[in-house]
This record gives sequence, structure tokens and C-alpha cells, in this order.
Amino acid sequence: MKGDLFQKCYDFKEADKVRKLGLYPYFTPITSAQETEVYIEGKKVIMLGSNSYMGLTHHPKLREAAKKAIDKYGTGCAGSRFLNGTLDIHNELEEKLAKFLGKEASLLYSTGYQTNLGVISGIALKDDYILADRMDHASIVDGCKLSYAQTIRFKHNDMGDLENKLSNLPEDVGKLIVVDGVFSMEGDITPLPEIVELRKKFGARLLVDDAHSVGVLGKNGKGTAEYFDVEDDVDMIMNTFSKTFASMGGYIASSNKVIDYLKHFSRALIFSASLPPSILASVDAALDIIVTEPWRRERLWKMTEMMHNGFKSLGYSTGESKTAIIPIRIGDMLTTFKMRKRLLEEGVFVNPVVPPAVSPTDCLIRVSFMATHTDEQLEFSLDKFKKVGKEFGVI
Repeated sequence: MKGDLFQKCYDFKEADKVRKLGLYPYFTPITSAQETEVYIEGKKVIMLGSNSYMGLTHHPKLREAAKKAIDKYGTGCAGSRFLNGTLDIHNELEEKLAKFLGKEASLLYSTGYQTNLGVISGIALKDDYILADRMDHASIVDGCKLSYAQTIRFKHNDMGDLENKLSNLPEDVGKLIVVDGVFSMEGDITPLPEIVELRKKFGARLLVDDAHSVGVLGKNGKGTAEYFDVEDDVDMIMNTFSKTFASMGGYIASSNKVIDYLKHFSRALIFSASLPPSILASVDAALDIIVTEPWRRERLWKMTEMMHNGFKSLGYSTGESKTAIIPIRIGDMLTTFKMRKRLLEEGVFVNPVVPPAVSPTDCLIRVSFMATHTDEQLEFSLDKFKKVGKEFGVI
């Protein structure tokens, strides 16, 4: 039918091609808790594809807190925060998160994705400018698209390019710099001290997406700003609960005035149902563990060093990663899918990263770790990477 809206759906063949090859890697059903080992099609495999850096998804304190919250408050709030969907534990968790990050206030959103959408589109308006790193997360990109501000992308972690673009803007316009603290595909850390200098020089505001940083970076796990000792110079810190907090949802931490403004102008907050009580309670419990059990962070960094050295000793290229996210560069997409399948057959779950996330010739396998992985599990995984990498001539 001419002009059929669904024609693009009928024309989409790429996924079917990969399915016919038996290499389709997405939407794989897992039939167990997301721990260091999971079950897929009845087979136990080591999970090297999770963002649960502290290993808390099945922690008894989180599960017990969630159950108690359901018993008291029920399963949901049946409304938005703006109207009937605010519980006392919403406010209590916001105060606790703000205190943890050293900010005046924080604001909860139903997902981390919505946090970036709601904050960026709510705070950056017509005649404002957003300067975003080219490798920023998709939620930042989409938040910029929803905003009426003009978005300017600068080269990844290139402070010269950022300074050049800032210098070409009028002095009397609002400017927002948005970066990931740790970049989710490459595992590298944003050069925050240099960004802070440019923020001050050009009178900009700074938003750091710490989805992969809070709980991981910094002496106390407060994220990228603490890691670099520039906590007072970051205007807004965003974080999600789907990584170290082992749940879902997100929040923004900033000044009282900024948070109050977002409460009244952030559409992603006002027109979304609020987080259910079970999530609030489990996140609260997770925060307590992050604060009181620093061994998890110390263990994560120890194994991160071990695995960086291990992959490099095997001959893999791991880019600029300095964190528990390690990109294993493979090359073309077909080889990446084949290696992912072979690793799964050998008992290791990993994530393939292909276009549009990367260029067609720079596809990679992304691995990440939990503080609860054992040395034996990691050594087993390295052995399998050695075997499979040699099979495909990657190493």
C-alpha cells in the first residue's frame, strides 16, 4: 500500500538475517536471579554482561526491604508524584540521596532514561545551548532532542574541541555541558577537572550522568565528582538505580532551587507514574550497603585490574577503559556475533556492541563485573576468551 506507515517495518530485514544464521544475541531470556552465574536454557553460565557492579540484585536485605514495603504500602502508587503518587518514603529517599552526594536536594524519576529526558528538556529551553560529548548515552541524546535548546556535540573527551565550541557562543546565553562520568560502552572516565575549568571560564552549568559511577568511583562511592575532588563544581548529578542499586528508576541531585523548578516543569516527572514502594525500599537498603560495605568497591577495583591485565596479556585490545566496563575490540559485526555465541556455548555470557553504537569496523564485546565474582569465575572466563579468540583469529 502506497504511503503505508508500516512499510518500514516490512522492509526491516537485518534482524531476520542474523536469526537465520543462529546468531541473534538480543532478548535472551534468563531464568534466574542476575547474579555472577545465571541460567539460560537450563544451562548455568557466568554473567559478564550485568551492570550490577556491587552484586546486590539478590541481596537478602534488599529483598526483605521490598517485601516489607509491599506489605505496608501495596504494589504501586496509582498516580504521578505531582498529584497523588508521593509517599513519605519518596521524600525520605530523596533526602538521603541528596545527603549522600552532598547536594541540597534530589528528585526521583521512574527510570534513569526518563531522568535525563526530564531534566535536560526541562532545564534547557529556547535560546539556551547544550554541549554534549559525542559518546554520551542515548538518554542524553534524546533529552537534547526533546529540548528546545540548540545542541552542539563535541569530540569525545576532547577538551580543545569543547573549549572552541564554548568560545563561539554568546556570553549572555544559558549553556549546559552534559557528559557521562563513565562512558557505558568504552569504560573510560570523563576528564572532569578540565571540564570544570571550562564550565567556570565560560559561565556554563554542568550535568554529569553518573549511571556507571555512583557506588564505583570515589573514596566513598559518590561518583566521578568525588573521584576527582570537584564535588562542589558539578551543578547536577544524575544517577540510575539499575546499576549499583540493583533495581530501576533514577534521580537528579542539585540545589533546592533547581530541584523545585524541575518538580513543576519536568514533563517526564509530572506525567509519569511514581516509583512503587518496593523499589524505594530496596534502593534505600542498597544505599546503606554501598555506604557501610566499602569492601565491595575495593573488591571490584581489584578484579578490574586483574581482568584488564588478563585481557591485555591474551592480546586483546581494550581501548581507554579504566573501569569495570571493558570493551574487547573484535572488528566486524559477524565475527562479534559469532564470538558472543561461542562464548555462551563455553559458559560465559557477554554483550555484543554493534552499529549504531559503534562504527561497522569497530564492533566489540563488552564485559563488566560484579563485586561478588570469584577469582575462579574470572579465570574461567579468561580461559574461554583465550580459546574462542584463537578460534576466530582475533588474538
